[in-house]
Amino acid sequence: MSDVEVRARIAADPGTVYGLVSDLPRMGEWSPENSGGRWLDGATGPAVDAKFRGNNRKGLRRWSTTVTVTEADPGRRFAFEVTYGPLPISTWKYDLSATPDGCEVVESWTDRRPGWMRVASGPVMGVRDRAAHNRAGMEETLAKLKATAEA
Repeated sequence: MSDVEVRARIAADPGTVYGLVSDLPRMGEWSPENSGGRWLDGATGPAVDAKFRGNNRKGLRRWSTTVTVTEADPGRRFAFEVTYGPLPISTWKYDLSATPDGCEVVESWTDRRPGWMRVASGPVMGVRDRAAHNRAGMEETLAKLKATAEA
């Protein structure tokens, strides 16, 4: 079960939207916290077990995480696990379903951080309520993604 889910209806087919959400180097175009990144270890795109270095920012803070793609089902689901070094951070999923006028996308986030990291996150990252912070970011991401997909 995810900690946060955000939905959007987009007037574009699921394959088009999948192409956007699975293009991780472009995620910085839509996300208020992610600023893009690069595929690692010879990976060139979304495939199960492909790794990606994600760059993130919040104010003056900058950090990188490692993403491992766990599901890559074009037009249906794109999912990945995020780690910081050896520490689990989160799971992100994008579920897509066709609608009469395009598709619905459900972005979900599950917090996987150890308890001590959740406590330290407030003062270190400046985010007291990570779920509320991520919900706002996810809503912004999907609004921007919708604008891109419908353009």
